[in-house]
Parts: sequence; C-alpha cells; structure tokens
Amino acid sequence: MAEATAPAAMKENKLLKGVFAVTGIMTSLVIYGVLQEKIMRVPYGPNSEYFKYSLFLVFCNRLTTSAVSACSLVASKKVLDPVAPVYKYCLVSVTNILTTTCQYEALKYVSFPVQTLAKCAKMIPVMVWGTFIMQKKYKGFDYLWAVLVTIGCSVFILYPASGDISPYNRGRESTVWGISLMVAYLGFDGFTSTFQDKLFKGYNMEIHNQIFYTTLCSCVLSFSGLILQGHLPPAIDFAHRHSACLYDIALLSAVATAGQFFISYTIRTFGALTFATIMTTRQLVSILLSCLWFSHPLSSAQWLGAVIVFGSLYAKSFFRNSAPKPPPSVDLQSRNSGESVPLKEEA
Repeated sequence: MAEATAPAAMKENKLLKGVFAVTGIMTSLVIYGVLQEKIMRVPYGPNSEYFKYSLFLVFCNRLTTSAVSACSLVASKKVLDPVAPVYKYCLVSVTNILTTTCQYEALKYVSFPVQTLAKCAKMIPVMVWGTFIMQKKYKGFDYLWAVLVTIGCSVFILYPASGDISPYNRGRESTVWGISLMVAYLGFDGFTSTFQDKLFKGYNMEIHNQIFYTTLCSCVLSFSGLILQGHLPPAIDFAHRHSACLYDIALLSAVATAGQFFISYTIRTFGALTFATIMTTRQLVSILLSCLWFSHPLSSAQWLGAVIVFGSLYAKSFFRNSAPKPPPSVDLQSRNSGESVPLKEEA
C-alpha cells in the first residue's frame, strides 16, 4: 500500500513545485515589466517630470541581488571565494550592465510591447556568439525558428499603430535610435548568456557564487558610471522629491531579485525547456497587460507579427519536447554542465 501511494505523492509534490515555479516567475517578472515601463515612461509629480537615470536602476537592482546572494552563501555555508578569475566575472558584469542599460534606455523610444517582443529575437545573437565562443553547431530547425521569430519581430517593430508615441519623441515611436538600442541589447545579451554558459562549463561554479561576484562587479561599475556621469546626485534628488518613484525603484529591485531566484529554481527543478515555455507565456502576458494598462494600440500587422513570434516559440518547444530524449546519464551531464542559471534581468 505504501509503495502504491509513493508515486502519487511524488506526482503531487512535483505539481506543487510546478505551481510554485510558474506563480513565482509570472508574478515577479510581470510586475517587473510593468514597473520598468512605469518608471521610464510615466511622469511623476505635478510638473510631469520623467525619470531619466537608467544606470541608477541598474545599480539598485544589482545592489539588492548582490546582498541577497551574499546572505544565501553565508546562510548555506558555501564558499565565498571566487571560483573563476575575477576578470571573467567583470566581463559578464560589463556586458550585463550594457544589456540592462540598453533595455531601460530603449523604453524612452519604443513601447514595452515592442521591447518585449524584440527580445524574442535573441536566438540569432545567441547562435552567433555560441558558434564563435563555444564552437557550437546548430540544426536546420534551429535556424528556421530563429528566422521566423526574427521576421515576426521585424513586422511588429516596423508597423506600429499610429497612436503609440514615445513621451521622448514626437515622431513615430519606432525610431532608428530606439531600434538601435534594441539591437545593441540583443547583441550584449547574447554574449552575456553564452559567456556565462562557458563559465559554468569551465568551472565547478555554485549558482549564488557566480551571481554574487557578477552583481558585486556590476555594483562597482554602475556606481562608478553614475559618479563619472554626474547622475548620482540628481537621481537621488529625484527619488527624494518623488516618493512614488522611490517606492517603484525599491519594488523593482525586490521583484528583480525574486525573479532571479524563481528562474534558478525552475531551471534546477524542471530544466531549460520548461523554463523557456514559461518565459514565452510570461512575455505574452506582459505584452497584453502593458497594452491594457498603458493603453498601447496595436496595428493589425503587429498582431500578425505577435502570432508569428509566439506561434514559432511554442512550436519550437513542442517539437523539442516530442524529440527522443537522450539517456539519463547524458541528460544529467548536460544539466550539470551549464544549462542552469543564467544571471538574467528579465523582463
């Protein structure tokens, strides 16, 4: 009798873990998406002032994540010493800061739906960097999905609704500068993910160890950038004068850190395929919520582009799930070798 109830208990336990992972990712990252759009595109105060210091947001996010990861390492009594050379952590930090800064800056020129859907095209730079850095080889279907997603993203970006205008620009929203920032975001993000994968495969690296040193380097670099640009005093002054903005920044940092935890937990527990499917759904929900919350009109061409993108992503997940699975030893080796836990600012 006990043997019969064991599989049922394990199945129920896995279901509860799945609900926990999905709820955590959807809640934290959807809130994160709404907050970053609100901070960068919605004016504060009676004089309708806009918050313009995107590097300050990066600094606050990384400071919070670094503190939490340090506490996790101390509480779990794990090694605090760097596993890899410090310059490699710094390289990830630099590209990650550039990624996040481009992401925030792009919101000044493109709407959150455009930015979020454009992120789906990151498969192309990831494949390019993977070929150069990791010497990976990709199948024909991988290129097919990447091309379809890129086509859908291009349609979505190039044919916006005429009523969706950036608060920083009086012309059409999808400006050359906004698109350039998104292209830079995709390039830096692709390099960051690929190089992190290389770190995990090259070193026996604990998740929180990498997160701690990477975010610590990011704190130093972003703080230095704020000082050199002279943006730290005005950013603090803006947050001091607008308590609503200070609350939004604090909440943004908290949900970004929580999102990192749920991302790590999901990949560890269910693997990268399940995580990719959840993230695709999260992006779709974020776009729909942004359109409703911030009244972004979508043209018929944009709806078509969205269908192409998400249809391709779900089809890719379906076909991968239907493919024959490798032997358990191979799967375990791939899971331990670096499939787990990128340091991502999600969105």
